[in-house]
Amino acid sequence: MGFSKEIIGWYHQNKRDLPWRKTTDPYQIWLSEIILQQTRVDQGLAYFNKFIENYPTVDLLANASEKEVLNHWQGLGYYSRARNLHFTAKLIVNEYKGVFPTEYKDVLSLKGVGEYTAAAITSFAYGLNYPVIDGNVYRVLSRVFGVETPIDSTLGKKEFKELANELIDSKNPADYNQAIMEFGALQCKPKLPKCEDCPLRLSCFALENDLIAELPKKEKKIKQRNRFFNYVVVIDEDNIYLKERTDKDIWIGLYDFPLIESTKKIDSFKTIKDSYNDSDLSLSEKSIEFKHILSHQKIYATFWLVNAKNSNYFDANFTKIPLKEINNYPVPKLIDNYLQSIL
Repeated sequence: MGFSKEIIGWYHQNKRDLPWRKTTDPYQIWLSEIILQQTRVDQGLAYFNKFIENYPTVDLLANASEKEVLNHWQGLGYYSRARNLHFTAKLIVNEYKGVFPTEYKDVLSLKGVGEYTAAAITSFAYGLNYPVIDGNVYRVLSRVFGVETPIDSTLGKKEFKELANELIDSKNPADYNQAIMEFGALQCKPKLPKCEDCPLRLSCFALENDLIAELPKKEKKIKQRNRFFNYVVVIDEDNIYLKERTDKDIWIGLYDFPLIESTKKIDSFKTIKDSYNDSDLSLSEKSIEFKHILSHQKIYATFWLVNAKNSNYFDANFTKIPLKEINNYPVPKLIDNYLQSIL
């Protein structure tokens, strides 16, 4: 039995019961794929269901406000996905009259859609013969066929793309693409793969040559930089101050507290007061340090809960909202974690 038939046979016996696998609606498939970029299935499922409940059609998503969409996205991270989702929904309504494009090149041209996502949408929705290549697929192909070229190199991407095109079942591309991704997620996992009961164990190059831990290979390591955030939390009776993040930085369109970013950890409240040049600020409580890890950054955040006798500066520079309405404002997970600890 060939590779594609083995994979598809395994898939039919072991696949997870997921809602986007029960439809050929390109809108739902697109939505699921955008959510699952950088997100585990078990976490993404609840968000998919929430979006379908609130926006069952692309028209309803397009007509929502960006703030509302970001609020529903809160906690998923990588918020550019939500902004691209909203932008593309409006594009489909305005440019395609609400009908999702059916050609691969048109799907690929959509904001936030790369080659993998375009292949997934067009194969799952329309049965087009385009192979998906994501982290799971790289891992399966590298191990089974012994491809040692780094997956993040130009040559590696070319080799894996050629191999994927050779292997796809042209008569059943949707099942094949679902199968190889599911196989990588459940069977050929990054750590502790289930080699002992793998249907490909007799033909797996990595298993035969004891290279499971070494494959696939990468040539680049992501460099992370450290950032130190000092949030000044001003609660005035039953109100709190927020500000929308608009700079070209992380979390654009989300809200956070007045922020002092420093080059190292700040321990003294005097440093905070001096930053505002405000002798009327008094410290009520200093939080523990919150650590938040992003793909290229590690953020170390301290929250300084303060009293402000004179709130003119904060009134002029920040948005004052009733504390009970805080859930109407999309905030980063870091801010949400802090709010959960004090409310």
